[in-house]
Amino acid sequence: MSGPERYAVIGNPVAHSRSPDIHAWFARETGQELVYERLLAPLDGFRAAVEQFIAAGGKGANVTVPFKLEAHALAQELSPRARAAGAVNTLRFAQGRIYGDNTDGVGLVTDIVRNAASPMRKKKILLLGAGGAARGVILPILAERPAQLVIANRTPEKARQLATQFAADGPVAACGFEEVHVPFDIIINATSASLGDALPPVDPVVFGSGTLAYDMMYGREATVFMRFARGHGAVIRDGLGMLVEQAAESFSVWRGVRPRTGELLSWLRDRL
Repeated sequence: MSGPERYAVIGNPVAHSRSPDIHAWFARETGQELVYERLLAPLDGFRAAVEQFIAAGGKGANVTVPFKLEAHALAQELSPRARAAGAVNTLRFAQGRIYGDNTDGVGLVTDIVRNAASPMRKKKILLLGAGGAARGVILPILAERPAQLVIANRTPEKARQLATQFAADGPVAACGFEEVHVPFDIIINATSASLGDALPPVDPVVFGSGTLAYDMMYGREATVFMRFARGHGAVIRDGLGMLVEQAAESFSVWRGVRPRTGELLSWLRDRL
């Protein structure tokens, strides 16, 4: 008789990951039996770590930094959203094949639309940054049919490349940070500036009294971006809900059921 199916989060570093707690909660909430562990892969040994995990009976994995691009290259089949993102954070192993998905974008959208009760449809949205974090959320945002999505970046050319890539998917434009001088309904910080307690150089006029200012980073205290936005009248939210919702989507990819997230989000918030 075989035991519970095995899943893992693969990264380097990975000891800090909350994924085991999150997926253990999801398993209890949905009545599923599984084992979920942390797997530290050598920086030059991602493929080998995945192959060993599959050989040991692994059924799926979350992928975190710095391996999302390698996971994209390793997957033999990609979801449309993983193909658009150019990165994979969810792997499923079945019938001898590796399926790659990216749940970051749907995690962000679900947290904003459902948990923050802030619809994106017909809204003006500003996305700060043009790196991997930004690229991974553009297609799910455009699927919500906003009035406009503007990608702003320190290097405008990178933003323009993304806008060109997704031009057929919705109304998307691009510019440099210093070119944005009008208010937006939703502003998403997809830069890594908050990690260094820094602020993207945006004009405060982008924040209106009803603006939702969302930072993909999260922590015990509000980030410098969130404090700046709140000081200019915006409603603020961090990325903890995105973490939980992308995990719920990964769980659904593996197990075919999407767990509820409200109580878990509150539980995690209390433990930051």
